[in-house]
Amino acid sequence: MYSLAFSILFVSFIILTLIVRFWLASRQIRHVLTHRSAVPAEFAEKIPLAAHQKAADYTIARTKLGLVSLLLSTGVLIAFTLLGGLQWLSLHVFQLTGPGMLYQLGLLAAFTVISGLIDLPLDYYKQFNLEQRFGFNKMTPGLFFADMLKGALLAAVIGLPFVWLVLTLMEKSGALWWFYAWAAWSAFQLLMMVLYPTVIAPLFNKFTPLEDMALKQRIEGLMERVGFASKGLFVMDGSKRSAHGNAYFSGFGANKRIVFFDTLLERLQPAEIEAVLAHELGHFKLKHIIKRIVMMFALSLGFLALLGYLKNQLWFYTGLGVDPLLLPGQGNDAMALLLFMLVLPVFTFLFGPLTSLSSRKHEFEADAFAAQHAQAADLVSALVKMYEDNASTLTPDPLHSAFYDSHPPASVRIRHLHAAAA
Repeated sequence: MYSLAFSILFVSFIILTLIVRFWLASRQIRHVLTHRSAVPAEFAEKIPLAAHQKAADYTIARTKLGLVSLLLSTGVLIAFTLLGGLQWLSLHVFQLTGPGMLYQLGLLAAFTVISGLIDLPLDYYKQFNLEQRFGFNKMTPGLFFADMLKGALLAAVIGLPFVWLVLTLMEKSGALWWFYAWAAWSAFQLLMMVLYPTVIAPLFNKFTPLEDMALKQRIEGLMERVGFASKGLFVMDGSKRSAHGNAYFSGFGANKRIVFFDTLLERLQPAEIEAVLAHELGHFKLKHIIKRIVMMFALSLGFLALLGYLKNQLWFYTGLGVDPLLLPGQGNDAMALLLFMLVLPVFTFLFGPLTSLSSRKHEFEADAFAAQHAQAADLVSALVKMYEDNASTLTPDPLHSAFYDSHPPASVRIRHLHAAAA
């Protein structure tokens, strides 16, 4: 009875999610198309009509591809769960490995490989058709597959030992396993923040010290004014893969470093680069990063506690098309993890706007911080160039933007900056 009820609830949420996402996508496409013929008045002197129309076409193309991806991922989700895909995979892996940790790791690895292969054609199309068509792709097929192979090897080297630890905790640490797993996961995340800048990121991109001494002095002056210590200023060869540009800081504690895409440095003036960096530093000084980490840890604790309950409920498995017992009295922790990761996005999708709202609030605060420590006009100028260069639409549908976008729409954001400068 509980199993059937959970199956019905699961399907109901899938249908609701599909309806909402298609509705939002259709609103976005119609809104962008309606405003495609004219540049918004506040940008008319800064962005050519051709660039505005390119952004509209790019946004529509990405939205349509997103719908294709949504249908594919939904079909795969149903195939793995209610249609018995995970049950079939589980039995075949079990036949090869027998019971024990090898089976648990083998099931997770097999699922990951199969999922990656299913996603591969769409990822390839996005990179070498959509991004290529709009002039953003700089990758070669060789680099694309090299990145994929590196990512897979990295996941195996780093991910498998961590998954082994979590599965061991689930099996041997009693009813509170979820708390110990949460502590391990939190420590792992913090370790990755420390290792990413110097160990992981260089496997994919080349980082060289910033050589423009005038710009370097300007940035160091900004960091001194705001009280930010960094391990260095670096330029990343982002143009190796994409024409999109950005700047960010990475690392944790004393390991922080500031990174500029080479594409960004080529496009922006020194004062604009300083203003963009002031915005990024605002996230740090206003403790946005810490707040996000704390929120991530709190949510993960709650979700793992929920999994601690669900893992022992037979209806959780059977309601999703899986028989978790391979041998009498033996559970299946790897299956519990897989099912939970698969279904959680379905049940949490409608809470997405809360995350977007919090993120946009942080963006406004970081903009205000930048306006205090650099020139607001320079940040406005930089943002306009970045919107143009990245083909970001200036006319998103307000509801679609509120639901999905982590950054405020361009017109709203720039209006706030003008107010801050007044």
